[in-house]
Amino acid sequence: MKNQRQQLIMQIVKDENIGTQEELREALERHGLKVTQATVSRDIRELSLVKTIGSDGDYKYSLPSLKKDLSEQGNNKIFGIISDAVISVDYALNTVAVKCHTGMAQAVCAKLDKLGLENVVGTLAGDDTIFMLMRTEHDAKQMTDDLRSIIISI
Repeated sequence: MKNQRQQLIMQIVKDENIGTQEELREALERHGLKVTQATVSRDIRELSLVKTIGSDGDYKYSLPSLKKDLSEQGNNKIFGIISDAVISVDYALNTVAVKCHTGMAQAVCAKLDKLGLENVVGTLAGDDTIFMLMRTEHDAKQMTDDLRSIIISI
């Protein structure tokens, strides 16, 4: 039930301009789900939704870019492996270093490679560390922020 609700939330924030928790709760209700404000708040945190400025100048909820890419490709199962396996993420210049639990780096790296993420030049995985070569330092910072939002949200 929770997974289906969160899938619906991702679809709603993609399709509609939702600016408050109350608007999101009402949108869920229109789709047949009665939830409390506390549940909506928890889902927002777990999905790492962020407030961005829409084209009309109003704030609205949206997914971080990596999650947006994943949800559009139907790869939401990778959230679980990233949140379970990744310990920390940092970057230096245009290289992202992803520290994982022992033995998990290659599995996480294979999942990330399969996504064909934009601005990733290449990846290299050892036993517990992944290096991601990004096109620019800005791309490395964005990837770091996106990965951190996934591992912190759980």
